Amino acid sequence: MSSTPLWNRYQKHLCHCDSIGLTLDVSRMRFPEGFLDTMADPWDRALDTMAALEGGALANADEQRMVGHYWLRNPTLAPRTSIRRDIEESLARIRALAGAVHRGEHQPQGGDRFRNLAIVGIGGSALGPQLVGEALATAGDSLTPYFFDNTDPDGMDRLLDSLGDELGQTLTLVISKSGGTKETRNAMVEIADRYRARNLSFPSCAVAVTCPGSELDRLAIEESWLARFPLWDWVGGRTSVFSAVGLLPTALQGIDVSAFLAGAREADRLTRNRRISTDRDHEGNPAALLALMWHHAGDGQGKRDMVILPYKDRLALFGRYLQQLVMESLGKRVDRQGRTVHQGLTVYGNKGSTDQHAFIQQLQEGPDDYFATFIEVLRDRTGASLQVEPEVTSGDYLHGFLMGTREALYEAGRDSITITLDELSPPRLGALIAVFERAVGLYAELIDINAYHQPGVEAGKRAAAKTLALQGAVISHLRAHRGEALSADEVAEAIERAEQVEDVYHILVHLAANPDRQVHGHPASVPTERRFSLE
Repeated sequence: MSSTPLWNRYQKHLCHCDSIGLTLDVSRMRFPEGFLDTMADPWDRALDTMAALEGGALANADEQRMVGHYWLRNPTLAPRTSIRRDIEESLARIRALAGAVHRGEHQPQGGDRFRNLAIVGIGGSALGPQLVGEALATAGDSLTPYFFDNTDPDGMDRLLDSLGDELGQTLTLVISKSGGTKETRNAMVEIADRYRARNLSFPSCAVAVTCPGSELDRLAIEESWLARFPLWDWVGGRTSVFSAVGLLPTALQGIDVSAFLAGAREADRLTRNRRISTDRDHEGNPAALLALMWHHAGDGQGKRDMVILPYKDRLALFGRYLQQLVMESLGKRVDRQGRTVHQGLTVYGNKGSTDQHAFIQQLQEGPDDYFATFIEVLRDRTGASLQVEPEVTSGDYLHGFLMGTREALYEAGRDSITITLDELSPPRLGALIAVFERAVGLYAELIDINAYHQPGVEAGKRAAAKTLALQGAVISHLRAHRGEALSADEVAEAIERAEQVEDVYHILVHLAANPDRQVHGHPASVPTERRFSLE
């Protein structure tokens, strides 16, 4: 029997995980023979550290926080009985509320039952529910989800306008771990105002998901919202999809949360394995193999981008989901030793076969600065497929485009990973997410960074707060000199912020572009010499 070197390499390094319906093929990553052996000691240490985290070790020493998203799908692992009890109680309450809504026991003001679900959140409070809702949606869903995931007024207007008369049949989830996230609060205020404009009670159809005692939690208590669900400080936003953040909207939509959790729980079991590849007697560890391939591809320094190419419309949001999970976790200036390392792993992508007509040209012939991760789903659809040509279906074409693109990249000397799912279902999606969560944690250990804090995000929030404070000073000055036409330089000098004149200019331009702010921008041949006055 003849065979090719590539086929032999495929068989040697294939990671097949039958219990989660997932196969991981790294044969087209050009790591040298012996690479996995050289990484054995770092790999063992990474596994030890992950086991300690699951056991309750502090992940953020500066914040005295544990990392417990693994406990969410298996509460028996929680280091304290109180944590286990909290998780189990939250899950029971999620199921109870979803059941009551589906049965019509909680009736809306605008009809016999709730038909829509407005989900207000940003970042991890929206990306996870969006991914799950899109990937597992069916025509028979109990509620249709709408996501308010930004503070863009026009975006909110479009969503609220699309709800129209069905706003009264809309249940609103407001999700914010801290309870003080401004983008989320803004959207909540805008939605509540639209309810009031239609003589509807917002609190009677509002549910909060937040940390106990937060600003949002106190508001929900004060206004007697329909329900409140807890988040805990040991759950990070980007790993919160198995908490009430993801499970509550998933259950309300009508998706099987038990199966979703079960798939993640089984993936966790597999990804604790010490063995990496699969043989006749042992299961492989797909998260370990992914983390090691990331390390090889970027020399342990993130030198290559990861291009996510899901060949399934339902997984079109997976790249966006991974951008937060991977980039917020791994993008760090310093390592645990305090050394400046500027680590990270850039993620971008699009769905196949859309990529054939988008950026595949550059992947094949442009800079060799990436590795691709193909994701395929073997089952094309629920029912039988039409033959668009003799013995050929649309799904056959999709599979052919994936295989062809992968081969073309390989022939061009470009590396790729292929992840294959037998089907897209609640347990399979739960497993896929859990595999990537573990891969991120393991890779972070290999490069000695803390994957579970995000100082850069907090720095951006602080900078935004300073800008808004500066805007307040600008408006106060214009109000005190109503009718006077002032330049940005004059305003900045007057409020003693001369060093921030550019920021003052941008604030004035933004205010003038919105008529309701009553700031008039006077024309000028040179844009930066424009004058502004409060009417």
